[in-house]
Amino acid sequence: MAKYDKLQVLTAIRDTGIVPVFYNGDLEISKNVLKACYEGGIRAFEFANRGDFAQEVFGELVKYANKELPGMIVGIGSVVDPGTAALYIQLGANFVVGPLFNPAIAPICNRRNIPYAPGCGSVSEVGAAQEAGCDLCKVFPGDVLGPAFVKGLRAPMPWSKLMVTGGVKPTRENLEGWFKAGVFCVGMGSNLFPKDVIAAGQWSKISELCADALAIVKEVR
Repeated sequence: MAKYDKLQVLTAIRDTGIVPVFYNGDLEISKNVLKACYEGGIRAFEFANRGDFAQEVFGELVKYANKELPGMIVGIGSVVDPGTAALYIQLGANFVVGPLFNPAIAPICNRRNIPYAPGCGSVSEVGAAQEAGCDLCKVFPGDVLGPAFVKGLRAPMPWSKLMVTGGVKPTRENLEGWFKAGVFCVGMGSNLFPKDVIAAGQWSKISELCADALAIVKEVR
């Protein structure tokens, strides 16, 4: 069962502006990464459903966060069907993110009062997702659609809360482009978690990358 409700999740995401996206099948590596993000100031973390037995790692991560990292909100990403969403909600997911919009997932999340952020690649998809009760929509793939898509969409639909994922980098130029266009937050994956840093177990480096990115977001908003 989710520890944090929809309002708490959306508030935390709004306040920080960054949701790291990470997957690793090794529980200890995942714990260290989660803690490093927490120490860097992150308060909402998306674990991606991308490997065999990912749900087992996720369940333990949620337990770890609830016990050791007060205020860290853990959600699940890469969810494309309602059965998978229900499984992860049972394991404690506080929010659900997908690369696409599946209308059947929305009522499952709405019933449990947690956000469902579906992947949308058009204005019509965002509108349909909002009609289904999705307060936060994921613009994906961001590197294909670009900041102009966000700015153009929000002109006639200024109430839209958009999280862009794909092509987001922890640089001032990149982050300023997205936030000036009007995003609610950004999702950031590999650029926060360089492979060599993970391999070397340089967890403090991840904390630094997170802290630096958060500082940039605070400045450019």
